[in-house]
Amino acid sequence: MIRAHVLICGGTGCTSSGSKSIQQAFESNIAAAGLEEEVKLVQTGCFGLCALGPVVIVYPDGTFYSRVTTDDVKEIVEEHLLKGRPVERLIYSDTGEENVDITNVSLNDTTFYKSQNRVVLRNCGVIDPDNIDEYIAMDGYAALGKVLTEMKPEDVIQTVMDSGLRGRGGGGFPTGLKWKFCAPNKAAQKYVVCNADEGDPGAFMDRSVLEGDPHCIIEAMAIAGYAVGATKGYVYVRAEYPIAVARLQHAIDQANEYGLLGKDIFGSGFDFDLQIRLGAGAFVCGEETALMTSIEGNRGEPRPRPPFPAVKGLYNSPTVENNVETFANIPQIILKGADWFKSMGTEKSSGTKVFALGGKIEHTGLVEIPMGTTLRHIIEDIGGGIPNGKKFKAAQTGGPSGGCIPESLIDTEVDFDNLTAIGCMMGSGGLIVMDEDNCMVDMAKFFLEFTVDESCGKCTPCRVGTKRLLEMLDKITSGKANLEDIDKLEELCYYIKQNSLCGLGQTAPNPVLATLKFFRDEYIAHVVDKKCPAGVCKDLLTFVIDKDKCIGCGLCARNCPVGAINKTDYVAPGHKLPSYTIDTEKCIKCGVCIGNCKFKAINKA
Repeated sequence: MIRAHVLICGGTGCTSSGSKSIQQAFESNIAAAGLEEEVKLVQTGCFGLCALGPVVIVYPDGTFYSRVTTDDVKEIVEEHLLKGRPVERLIYSDTGEENVDITNVSLNDTTFYKSQNRVVLRNCGVIDPDNIDEYIAMDGYAALGKVLTEMKPEDVIQTVMDSGLRGRGGGGFPTGLKWKFCAPNKAAQKYVVCNADEGDPGAFMDRSVLEGDPHCIIEAMAIAGYAVGATKGYVYVRAEYPIAVARLQHAIDQANEYGLLGKDIFGSGFDFDLQIRLGAGAFVCGEETALMTSIEGNRGEPRPRPPFPAVKGLYNSPTVENNVETFANIPQIILKGADWFKSMGTEKSSGTKVFALGGKIEHTGLVEIPMGTTLRHIIEDIGGGIPNGKKFKAAQTGGPSGGCIPESLIDTEVDFDNLTAIGCMMGSGGLIVMDEDNCMVDMAKFFLEFTVDESCGKCTPCRVGTKRLLEMLDKITSGKANLEDIDKLEELCYYIKQNSLCGLGQTAPNPVLATLKFFRDEYIAHVVDKKCPAGVCKDLLTFVIDKDKCIGCGLCARNCPVGAINKTDYVAPGHKLPSYTIDTEKCIKCGVCIGNCKFKAINKA
């Protein structure tokens, strides 16, 4: 009889931290303790607290172990599983309260989880993604059964429209409306496409859903197919997601075996087949028409719209395309109703949103919060604030297509319309937090470098325009620009937005425009003062040794890769050895000297 379940995170983050070795260690130690019949090991998807991986949870008590190593496993098995005494030193217990018995704290009571509302991530970290029976036990495929046996296609579309669900891939277009546009179009073949390309730097929401709950995407796509009259579907997922691809393919095989895909599903006469198509990692293929072009076997380039995919999409046939997170909401909307979904979020942005929280933040990982939650609450409460006592500066949303939210707007309620109103965008859900040590001009330059590399080159405004933008930013960060260049930079941004063919080019200038709007003073400092206020842009930095703080240990000189640090004749009061100085002509500004100085005698000026 099974009396305990040990859940081990099998998401990409924890896998890269060695969770497979930990699982093997549990298997051998459980066997050595003679507990094979009493303890069951389950490999799950991502729990969300990626910074604390590898993660292990022991049920039924729900003890959450973080940063587990293979050396810890024997102790957990012998103390917790055999003797019933949790290993306190490994338990994560951030509740925000003092004098709490951490062995009795539920994971949902921690500051990271208690403000979340997990709809999309409801099964991630809870079930074995490779076991269809566990998904079915969590009401899996009940929504598909309800749709096929109790609802007409138009009823399904109306339910999705009434829910207010908007596309979670970036633009926020009403999902039900997209389906409604596709449904009446007659064709011998229609398609449903899932965009799992997820190209934004720092974004891993869709990957985690596919790794932790692949069946919910299969179920949702079949529901969409029934609603619009499509009998074939494709999941376009990047090849860099091997765990997600393997689990999704296994789930598709299981669904076919159970009769939940293929011919005459639930005896309804409805057929639906699903296949995976791998992408090579082109960012432009996140744009729906480029994605469909890639599925067709051609180079991923966008097509002019209209006609829109609902009329003429994949293989010139009517097509519905949504991303992973959008589809993941569908089964719950069908089962619990449109009003339930609308009870979360805001009037125009219902439901929840999953964010990949990263950057200068204590708790990096996945969070799912109701739309309308303030940025302050996400960063300070759920995210645990900025490390090392640093000051929050800005949060970048929407990746290369988005903008930044400055400290002055930290109380902004995060939803589609509020972010658009301040010149940002939701995007797919990457949320990168920056502190006082980040240069906003350099940040804009980073995203432009990415966009220039990822432009497909089909239209001149994007292919040439983004390259010119990057050259201007290079000029500014190297101290060679003037104030007129800032005006030219801004003018070119608007030209590219208005004339590019697809969303990649139209949104590429957003990081530049947002930083110009909120941090124009930093641009001016780079141009007029020839200084980088954050001390990031190397061409504008000078490394200086404070001769009165220098004790003459010589660590900086011994580690300087170019021999730019020399001894002086000056001996500071209270010290016995001569101080050192930096030859600014030789210095390559690598920062090695600062890293080696234990007395903080070297500064960037």
